[in-house]
Amino acid sequence: MKSVAVYCGSSAGTNPAFVAQAQALGAALVAQGLTLVYGGGRVGLMGAIADAVLAAGGRVIGVIPGFLDDKELAHKGCTELHVVRTMHERKLLMADRADAFIAMPGGYGTLEELFEVLTWGQLGLHQKPVGLLNVDGYYDQLLLALDRMRDDQLLRAENRAQLLQDASPAGLLAQLAAYRPAQVEKWLNPSTT
Repeated sequence: MKSVAVYCGSSAGTNPAFVAQAQALGAALVAQGLTLVYGGGRVGLMGAIADAVLAAGGRVIGVIPGFLDDKELAHKGCTELHVVRTMHERKLLMADRADAFIAMPGGYGTLEELFEVLTWGQLGLHQKPVGLLNVDGYYDQLLLALDRMRDDQLLRAENRAQLLQDASPAGLLAQLAAYRPAQVEKWLNPSTT
């Protein structure tokens, strides 16, 4: 594992633990020699993690669509800043450049990015680890919803287990590094359709 994509809010939120953990994750990435891949913004939690990585001497790869760069939201201090045309191109480039994925607190965009990489893993399009940095219990209710999906047999246990989670950056990075993907047969076959 050489690089980690981090999905998180373009706002800082109201809980000071969100910014503190973004900074702690940034420092932990640099301490382990990992490159940050992220959405390229200079504001909110996105800006906090990028600033923390850069302040510690680490590498930051930002990927931002042009319409956001035009509004002067791009972090011009990134080691590499890629300006792409669409959100779809952004997500694809981030996924290609990352060896693992972490979702921190965020809103719709964070959840959309998280569930897309989980779905891609479920479909066998990648075998990279995916984790939640569950800051101050932010994702507790989401984890319960995923457990319900598994219990109601709408999500296979193996696919539910592909989402790792921890409350600390060091703990989550250790889980990502130790991750070994389950070998799951195709989840849909002609006899079940």
